[in-house]
Amino acid sequence: MKIKKYEPNPEIPTASMADIAFLLIVYFMVTATFAATRGLDFALPKDDDNPPIVEKEDSVLIQIEPTGQLNVDKEPPMHVDEGFQAKLFDYLKPKLEANPKKPVIIRSEPNAPYRYMVEVFDALRKIKIKTSDDGMEREVYTVTLADIQAAAEEDPPKDLGKDVNVSIPTQREIDSFWF
Repeated sequence: MKIKKYEPNPEIPTASMADIAFLLIVYFMVTATFAATRGLDFALPKDDDNPPIVEKEDSVLIQIEPTGQLNVDKEPPMHVDEGFQAKLFDYLKPKLEANPKKPVIIRSEPNAPYRYMVEVFDALRKIKIKTSDDGMEREVYTVTLADIQAAAEEDPPKDLGKDVNVSIPTQREIDSFWF
């Protein structure tokens, strides 16, 4: 009688390899952390049950033209250059002293260079409002961006005052709701 010798199959069974690969993919997707890049820091408004009612005349509208011309309310136009920050501050100071919550709306034309909007936003960011403890007296003044950075780096951060209430509408909002 001849005994058959058992010869093992030379192939490696790979039927369950796909299952293992998919399980590893799912495991690493669930346990991995995703890093988000940071953009501009904006102070978003806090949730308020009684928001102030703002009339159309109460806000300050800054329109930015493609040429760099700024139309601030009904005032004579000014141009984004070295001296526009002082002119803008002189116009806004009495309005913000009367109402520190007065919104300033920046409306840029779609074909205006983005740098004009950034320069106007930076100029408004430099304007600070301090209110006395009794709430009756207000001081509106300007600081430099270096002062803002230095105040933020102190421990605890130095209070320079409140920022101007700036609103930048999207193009959809302008197309839908603009008068």
